[in-house]
Amino acid sequence: MSTSPSVQAMALSEATRARFAREVAKYPSDQAQSAVMACLAIVQQEQGHVSREAELAVAEYLDMAPMAVHEVTTFYNMYNQQPVGKYKLNVCTNLPCQLRGGNEALAHLARKLGVGMGGTTADGLFTLQQCECLGACADAPVMLVNDRSMCSFMSHDKLDQLVDGLRAAEGKA
Repeated sequence: MSTSPSVQAMALSEATRARFAREVAKYPSDQAQSAVMACLAIVQQEQGHVSREAELAVAEYLDMAPMAVHEVTTFYNMYNQQPVGKYKLNVCTNLPCQLRGGNEALAHLARKLGVGMGGTTADGLFTLQQCECLGACADAPVMLVNDRSMCSFMSHDKLDQLVDGLRAAEGKA
């Protein structure tokens, strides 16, 4: 994928550059590119997703080919390439989870939230995604909330409780 001439690197704030510098400092001076994942995570923390413009800014900062940064962004599902809801729900659909109801859990959430896989609710609260193995096959079906909180044995009742609880916490029950 070539960089479109209309896509330009976003300007990085001094605070962002300082955070990047702290990450780069963890590596030998000739291996700054090793901080690419940390820099992408910083961008996502600050902006909610990693745009193509942000990828270009990271590539420029780390002196990397833009395609190399894009490859990292697209390889890992923890990087959002477009805006997502406040709660990103990743349901594992790898074979062990499929055999124990992963696809049904994903379908149940899609019905409950009124969105398709990859969609975000109209209120911007939830984004529903499928993901690959989360390494908890014995606890299937499993899901990950906001790339941090693992939820196991997700029956339809537990899925309902999770969504209803998050909505209530936001005052949108």
